[in-house]
Amino acid sequence: VEVMKQYPNMQVSIRSHTDSRQTHKYNELLSDRRAKSTLEFMVKNGIERERLTAKGFGETELVNNCSDGVPCSEEEHQKNRRSEFIVTLS
Repeated sequence: VEVMKQYPNMQVSIRSHTDSRQTHKYNELLSDRRAKSTLEFMVKNGIERERLTAKGFGETELVNNCSDGVPCSEEEHQKNRRSEFIVTLS
């Protein structure tokens, strides 16, 4: 938020992800809520909504092989629960 205030030409795309330990539909909704919650936090802290986009990807872009039915540690699952911030300058 502070960096975006310093660079008014900066835009951010928020991309939220989950691990695979629920249904695909649940994870899609959860990641979408997380992305939108992050966007709302940034807006409440002074960033114009027009500079932000938010999208949930559920479990569609896992960073490892911890998909349905694959035994993984909590640490491995945790790596898939993340938000990414794609920054662009115009």
